[in-house]
Amino acid sequence: MESLNVLIGQHPFFNGMEMRHLMFLSGCASNVRFEPEEFVFREGEEANRCYLLRQGKVTLEIDAPPRGPIVIQTLGEGDVLGWSQLFPPYRWSFTARAIELTRAIALDAKCLREISEADHDFGYELLKRFSRIIQKRLQATRLQLVSIYKAEV
Repeated sequence: MESLNVLIGQHPFFNGMEMRHLMFLSGCASNVRFEPEEFVFREGEEANRCYLLRQGKVTLEIDAPPRGPIVIQTLGEGDVLGWSQLFPPYRWSFTARAIELTRAIALDAKCLREISEADHDFGYELLKRFSRIIQKRLQATRLQLVSIYKAEV
C-alpha cells in the first residue's frame, strides 16, 4: 500500500507543492471510504475535513424544499471535496453523497488551519488552491440554477 505522502504528492490538487508542505499535509491526513448512498457530510454540519478523492463518485447537492435535493456537481477521482472548513463559521455549504464506493484521503481541517497560522507560506499556498475550487463550485451552482430556472419558466 502506498504511503499517504506519496498519495498526496500524486494528487493533482497538490501538483507542484513544496515537499515540506506535502509533509505538513500528510500529518493531517487519513484514508477514508464511503459506501454508495452514504453521506460524506450534510449542509449546515460542522466542516471539520476536506477530501482528496482517489476513487469513486460523489454528488454535491443543495436542499431545495419542496423540490428536494438538487445536484450541483458530480465529483470523481482527482477532485477535491470541501472548502467550507477554511472559513468561519466552518459549516458545510452543500451536502455530499457517495454514489458509488468512494475512497479518499481526509485532511483534518483544524490541523490545516493551525499549520496555516504557523506557516503563512503554506496557508497562502492552500488558499490559492482552494480559491480555484470555490470558483468552480460557484460557477457550477450558477449554471445548474439557471438551467433549473429555464426548465420551470
